[in-house]
Amino acid sequence: MSLRRYLRPCLLIGVLLTLYGCGEENQTETNSTGFAGLGQDADGFEHAQPSQTLIFPQDHSAHPDYRIEWWYLTANLEDADGEPLGLQWTLFRQALMPPSERPEPTPWAADQLWMAHMAISQGEQHQVAERFGRSHTQAEPSQLNDAQAGVIASPFHAWLDDWQLKTNEEANGTDFDHLTLTAYSGEDESRFGYTLELTAEGPLVLHGEEGFSQKAANGQGSMYYSQPFWQINGEVTINGETKAVSGHGWLDREWSSQLLDARQSGWDWFSIHLDDGHKLMAFQLRGGGDDGSAGVEHNADYRSGTWITPQGHATPLATDDITLTPLVTSAVAGRNVPTQWRLEIPSVAIDIIVDAPHANRWMTTSVPYWEGEVVVNDRASGEPLGEGYLEMTGY
Repeated sequence: MSLRRYLRPCLLIGVLLTLYGCGEENQTETNSTGFAGLGQDADGFEHAQPSQTLIFPQDHSAHPDYRIEWWYLTANLEDADGEPLGLQWTLFRQALMPPSERPEPTPWAADQLWMAHMAISQGEQHQVAERFGRSHTQAEPSQLNDAQAGVIASPFHAWLDDWQLKTNEEANGTDFDHLTLTAYSGEDESRFGYTLELTAEGPLVLHGEEGFSQKAANGQGSMYYSQPFWQINGEVTINGETKAVSGHGWLDREWSSQLLDARQSGWDWFSIHLDDGHKLMAFQLRGGGDDGSAGVEHNADYRSGTWITPQGHATPLATDDITLTPLVTSAVAGRNVPTQWRLEIPSVAIDIIVDAPHANRWMTTSVPYWEGEVVVNDRASGEPLGEGYLEMTGY
């Protein structure tokens, strides 16, 4: 390993630890910046606002004047034997300083930090990889092609080194509805990863107020949209074996400068594919559900979600529309993590049990969290209704 190759990840890990905090004590310590520092002040950055209008394909690209951003894919797949398999691929961007403080571009200067996560899960197997990169904001988008990491809107291309999600070469070069995902880690028998083709069979879905997703009662939030209608085909390598897979996926796009209220300790996020074609996104942020008024419970959780028809029509769900109740807690990586939930949304006649068949889906990354496949059953009858993904942070 060259000195340059060794120093780069060490320096980036140091930056991450400074930005987010890490280690066991950080999991229980209460501070004034919320989970992973996402509630800290963001003076000098752009802020997500309800009045903003999303524009495509431009908004598929990066927004470097905002502090944080991600491109987040989860997928529920099956192999040729019908055995379920889950996977995740995520590219994160973190601005290291407000736009007015950016240094002049040089080989040593960087104002954007990038992190990518990849995971494959099947049965008791759960393999995780992580990469880091850096870049400086370019005056001309064409200059991004030489960067270690970045995102280009058209033709769409998101990458960190050779991990990449990009427009399928057969899709006329500009189509966001037909993408190819490639990511591998390890060598020889320890190598794992995937090459997948993603085809959108429904429209993009804007969450919240036309894409502005409020995250706390005091009003801050993010710009947030999803593509929940991916059909996926390809191959996955795990435990030295390459197998054909197919199924469906969910891609989240989100950017903000102050995602959380400083009192919020973490979140529980659900993406669900129901067998009748409906989709459901629901989350709760633990804490920050009040506006700070006197006499109001200051530990209230803030909840939100979106009910999506098979045709892609989205209905926003407010805090009082959603009830989330943890039913079973599992010991995972030295923590107690809820792995079975009751989710109630009376306005759309939803009363379901969301269960993680395998508890060992802890992401052993620099900012650790739980992410894994779930199955959905009707609470009253036990009838299987669907499947999806669950992400939990701050435990």
